[in-house]
Amino acid sequence: MNQMDELLRLALQEDIGSGDVTTLAVIPPEQESSAVVFGREPFVLSGSYAFRRIFELLDPEVTVESLVGDGEKTDVNVPVFRLRGRARTLLTGERTALNFAQRLCGIATLTRKMADAIAGTGCRLLDTRKTTPLWRQFEKAAVRHGGGKNHRFGLSDGILIKDNHIAAAGNVSEAVARARASAPHGLKIEVEVEDLDQLDEAIAAGADIVLLDNFSVELLRAAVGKAGGRVILEASGGITLDTIRSVAETGVDFISSGALTHSARAIDLTMEFSYGK
Repeated sequence: MNQMDELLRLALQEDIGSGDVTTLAVIPPEQESSAVVFGREPFVLSGSYAFRRIFELLDPEVTVESLVGDGEKTDVNVPVFRLRGRARTLLTGERTALNFAQRLCGIATLTRKMADAIAGTGCRLLDTRKTTPLWRQFEKAAVRHGGGKNHRFGLSDGILIKDNHIAAAGNVSEAVARARASAPHGLKIEVEVEDLDQLDEAIAAGADIVLLDNFSVELLRAAVGKAGGRVILEASGGITLDTIRSVAETGVDFISSGALTHSARAIDLTMEFSYGK
């Protein structure tokens, strides 16, 4: 978790700078406080580690209790965290902790909706690398908490030949041949195609997985029939909550959606304080 902690430290530094001048001026150092966090809308929880560690990094004596587990759906006004410690710590860390939690809960919630929409089809939901820079570990965990699966974490994790690779190589066959010649043993080769002719070429070249980019539902059905189970098929591009079921019902094996991480709406979370000695 050291890499995650370093990101959290940087996030705190960004917000606090040389000091939380408001809190330091208004709140005495000995004052204690407790707080609870809840949502103003139903949501799926994610980001518990980030939320808790923000306060622990500020003050190891603060206590943060998780009342709901990551991946669990909770209702409006149901507490998901309970905190106790120095009031200064809780106030200083509040915004940064909520920023992480709101964003990650939004990803988990959208993922759950999309995963539920394709339940029973046999198709599985994947994320992409369209993540917030440096937040990838958190955001991909949120996808898992929502019921999705992770695609590549980074460029070193698998071969995915996209349109620009194909253009540079000259054609699909040449791109796959080059990848096959240099790929480590056992590493699967995925190719993004834009039409049925390229699908034929990718299959003939020996691709393991074919990504069907921005295919209509009708073309997806045709692609599934043409592939005949010879390759794994992944649909991607412009897929929404309204259309994902019809895409899954074409028979593709996977649906990948960048929207899970780049377009999820943050959940409206609030942190309510109570003060005492």
